[in-house]
Amino acid sequence: MPDFEDDFDGPSLDLGVWSPYYLPQWSSRAETAATYELEDSCLRLSIPPDQGLWCADDHTPALRVSGIQSGSFSGPVGSTIGQQPYREGVVVREEQEPFWGWTPQYGEIELRARAVVSSRSMVALWLVGLEDQPERCAEICVMEIFGNSIQQVSAAVGMGLHSFRDPSVPEDFEAVRLPIDIEEFHSYSVRWSPDRAEFFVDGALVRTCPSPPAYPMQLMLAVFDFPDWPGPADHTPEFIIDHIRGRSSRVLSS
Repeated sequence: MPDFEDDFDGPSLDLGVWSPYYLPQWSSRAETAATYELEDSCLRLSIPPDQGLWCADDHTPALRVSGIQSGSFSGPVGSTIGQQPYREGVVVREEQEPFWGWTPQYGEIELRARAVVSSRSMVALWLVGLEDQPERCAEICVMEIFGNSIQQVSAAVGMGLHSFRDPSVPEDFEAVRLPIDIEEFHSYSVRWSPDRAEFFVDGALVRTCPSPPAYPMQLMLAVFDFPDWPGPADHTPEFIIDHIRGRSSRVLSS
């Protein structure tokens, strides 16, 4: 049995597990709030055409995002202490209190989801270090799919490790073309142990990466839109999540 499971059956998002803001320390909660609804036992993340840009006055390229994350914190306003800084020297604009919803270290994480994207949008599930210490910042990308990678009955599914500023984790990422229709439900999962991260799609092993991060990580789940890329401006990209389940040998809690 999983020790964490969210089937999104309730009337509202579980705010004891999820923060419905995307890296709000670099902007604000008000300006990074996700557009989402719970419907038919699914979480539906979306980006309607009138949703504003994320960090509009500073982030390049132009980006819109609806995302949830299972952890969050930052240093004080004006500091550079915060998770996933998008450029060197970016400073905190709104301080975030420490929040640890579900932050596993090792184990298995599974997502069952489908997506509706255009050539200028993408969806992703990734785990990232809490950055409670600056070097604890590497990423395990469980799945990442860009709309412009989709061909009739296949898609390039990105998976692997990003080292960022952690010298102990190798850069080891690949987009693997698989014969799947992402508008249908599929499962994407990682089996994470001290010596390797194994990536699966619909239960089939696709990639293995040695030397993964060795510290607790939080889940990040989001749909993105890049307005400057070629594609329809009136399209609403969606990420429809049926469930997220996990087992962990260690979980950091608030």
